Amino acid sequence: MRLLHSLPPYNFGGLEPELADFKKAKVVVLPVPYDSTVCYTSGTRNGPHAIITASRQMELYDAEMGWEPAEVGIHTLDELEPSRDSPIETHRRVEKTVQEILENKKFPVVLGGEHSISIGAVKAVSKLYDNLTVLQLDAHSDLRDEFEGTKFGHSSVMRRISEVCHTVQAGIRSMSKEEAEFAKNKKLQIFPPHSSQPKKITEELKRNVYVTIDLDVFDPSEVPGVGTPEPGGLRWNEVLSIIKEVASKRNVVGFDVVELCPIPGETHSEFLAAKLIYKFISYIFKSV
Repeated sequence: MRLLHSLPPYNFGGLEPELADFKKAKVVVLPVPYDSTVCYTSGTRNGPHAIITASRQMELYDAEMGWEPAEVGIHTLDELEPSRDSPIETHRRVEKTVQEILENKKFPVVLGGEHSISIGAVKAVSKLYDNLTVLQLDAHSDLRDEFEGTKFGHSSVMRRISEVCHTVQAGIRSMSKEEAEFAKNKKLQIFPPHSSQPKKITEELKRNVYVTIDLDVFDPSEVPGVGTPEPGGLRWNEVLSIIKEVASKRNVVGFDVVELCPIPGETHSEFLAAKLIYKFISYIFKSV
């Protein structure tokens, strides 16, 4: 029993040891505090800590699904130490750690940090799973071949991932001319917000799916604390409908939530992010 006003353990969900033990846990959370290639508002390196802190205040019972997802066991790793000088090295470290999570037959959940960390996670997943699609929920297409001197920044993450496996993008409402031409030439499947219907999106996915969620997929009125906000985004229930449909119809093999940029004095963006992660875990493991 926790004493009145005592703080819950520092891990995702504030779980007691029996639910956070690595050996017993089915889910492993990897925090990656990295934002060295951001081009607008810095601070996403503080995202993982903010999400974990907010998650300690969540109710663990999911009223919609009728159970406590924490029962599957959720272990939180120590923060991964990124390379401050090399995005490629940071991605390599993410890849190595996610690969170790998968080798232990655990389900990886990666917390950013900036979006480029998804490159490492996807490389790890692609080594284990064929017939793989990466579903990106995002405001931006992130298909630039190079931006500000690097091919491995957050503006190029989906360009690099498209070189690894099949991709589907939803919620997209901002891209450059270069990105639009690339998407057209490669016949990439992109759903803007007004046509991001869950069933249509899911029909385009292969059997195994890794989901990368940039929090700016949400409208800024719901999630203002992001690195590059974009008006006209999806709402909470719209995003939940998408991930619930995907979890019920496909084999989700991992996911990440990235680009939270905490606003001092406000907590609703990080609480939404924490709740989103917990809901996705609920949908995935209730569907198994």
